[in-house]
Amino acid sequence: MKNAFGDPQTIVLLGGTSEIGIAIVERLATESTRTIVLACRDPKRAASAVAELERPARAVDVVEFDALDSAAHAPLIRSIVDRHGDLDVVIMAFGVLGSQDGFDHDPVAAAEAVQVNYAGAVSVGLAVGDQLRTQGHGSLVVLSSVAGERVRKANYVYGSSKAGLDGFAQGLGDALAGSGASVLVVRPGFVHSKMTAGMKAAPLSTTPDKVAEAVASGLRRGSRTVWVPGALRVMFSVFRHLPGPVWRRLPI
Repeated sequence: MKNAFGDPQTIVLLGGTSEIGIAIVERLATESTRTIVLACRDPKRAASAVAELERPARAVDVVEFDALDSAAHAPLIRSIVDRHGDLDVVIMAFGVLGSQDGFDHDPVAAAEAVQVNYAGAVSVGLAVGDQLRTQGHGSLVVLSSVAGERVRKANYVYGSSKAGLDGFAQGLGDALAGSGASVLVVRPGFVHSKMTAGMKAAPLSTTPDKVAEAVASGLRRGSRTVWVPGALRVMFSVFRHLPGPVWRRLPI
């Protein structure tokens, strides 16, 4: 449970090697944070993150998490609670970007990406939501994307999975209203990270640290949604209503 100053004592990162996720954890963690749980597909890859996040009075626990193994998600959340107590902040930061050209020629890979980005998020998100409702407090931070706000032809498999995730997260937040728990949906634009290295940056691109700052601010304000950068909200309020032929010609 958060202390008297509102600082989280237990933070869980689903997608424990995510560059954006780790930046958020670093931004949210304080001297009062006692436990950080990094849940990732390959725990061995989390060694550098553990070294960054560990402190004398703070433990970093690494657990195995496979977004495709939906049957294991609820037991995983229960096991984390059994070991560390109530969950103050849970960050959902796993996902597959892929390339649209590759997906066009490999429908199986496309379907697996959607299973990770959407179906896996639904499964573990419901498990987290149930736990937060039971304990009567806590926040789930969901990394969505502007790619799901209006899906582009350049990445429509990824974009459609994020559209589904965004809708699910909003609905879960509504379902938790009044329980003491909450959901924060984060819609960043292009983020400069290892995942996007070598890709052409879109306008109003951002960084993991900027996303982390926006998340921390959104949690303090009790926001339901944050855009990173904030100007994207205005931009997509226009994009959302553009005629199809105009939208398809935009160089974004």
